[in-house]
Amino acid sequence: MTGWLISFILLICLITIHLLWRQKYSLLKLKHTELQPKTSKLVRAGMTEMFANMPDGILVTNAEGKIEFANSAFCSMFDLTDDPSGKTVMEAIRIHQANDLIERLNIESSVTNEEFMLPNLEQRYLQANGVAIREKNEIYRGAILVFHDLTRIKRLENHRQEFVANVSHELRTPLSIIKGYIETLLDIETDTESNNHRFLKKIENHSERLTFLIEDILTLSRLESGAITLEKNHVNIHNLAESVFESLKEMAEKKGVQLKNNVHEDFVMLADHRRIFQALNNLIENGIKYGGKCVCVSAEKNKEEIDICIEDDGPGIPSESCERIFERFYRIDKARSREMGGTGLGLSIVKHVTQLHAGNARVESSAGEGARFHLAFPIIEKEKSSNGESNKINT
Repeated sequence: MTGWLISFILLICLITIHLLWRQKYSLLKLKHTELQPKTSKLVRAGMTEMFANMPDGILVTNAEGKIEFANSAFCSMFDLTDDPSGKTVMEAIRIHQANDLIERLNIESSVTNEEFMLPNLEQRYLQANGVAIREKNEIYRGAILVFHDLTRIKRLENHRQEFVANVSHELRTPLSIIKGYIETLLDIETDTESNNHRFLKKIENHSERLTFLIEDILTLSRLESGAITLEKNHVNIHNLAESVFESLKEMAEKKGVQLKNNVHEDFVMLADHRRIFQALNNLIENGIKYGGKCVCVSAEKNKEEIDICIEDDGPGIPSESCERIFERFYRIDKARSREMGGTGLGLSIVKHVTQLHAGNARVESSAGEGARFHLAFPIIEKEKSSNGESNKINT
């Protein structure tokens, strides 16, 4: 009996020791877990293996802005030899633009198509896209950023722009000589009904068209390369529209198109007079060529932006073409555009002129209902009190 009692007491002691050991082990494990940095749901899910061999740079940060994960492509992009985990973005790569994106994601849900150049001699360009990691209660837990190397694309684009600009410049001289000889031959050929005169007029018309094309290509090339510097002044949009109407008056009369200026006489904005004239001229000229019987210019202003609208009552633009209408050489009706003598670059120039002013161009249209082109420009602090000032206004 005594043996059974001793055995029972020993069993109770062993069970007690085991329970005490398990409790202590659990406490030690919990303490160890708390000391480890909190990782995002993405990293805990083991998706780092999937990102490890991606060609784009992947960066994951936590709520404190410290790096939890960076794949090999990211390290290669920023010339990192050691794992940057545990460091902030500024400590790891010292790129202010990348740090700004992390700070923006604290507030915003995502950032897209942010481009910047790395501060080194190689002139490398990157595009960044990012999303914030948030819980259901909107608590910020970190961010995921994807970096794509645009260097090759940028270099090819620069080569294309240089090639186009050089070829266009080289074409100017022989084209000027051709036009000079055509004018001389037309002066000699007095019989306007002869075949020689008719052929020469055709050559003259096509050489003029080629001249317009070369000028548009050069203008677009300068706009795309950023070689054009804006000379901003207070521009009276009503007077500017009147100037465009005057330059296109003969064309409008031949087509029987009425030109309406509904812009208030005191409407002023801070802009480059020459470039805004070019944009309005292209849009109004298109309205005359392809529109109906009336082209109207209007402008509105609110606290945030200025909106200039060029509207026509023509056949309109199919909805599927509205998204592509500002692309280079895009034509809705190719045969009709060639007949009208268009270069296919006018609206692309409008878009780039507007973007150069930090604005955007858009079109509202559908087949059979005319077209409304809107040029929206953000209001600059200097021009909030500029309307009504008569001095320093470029008309």
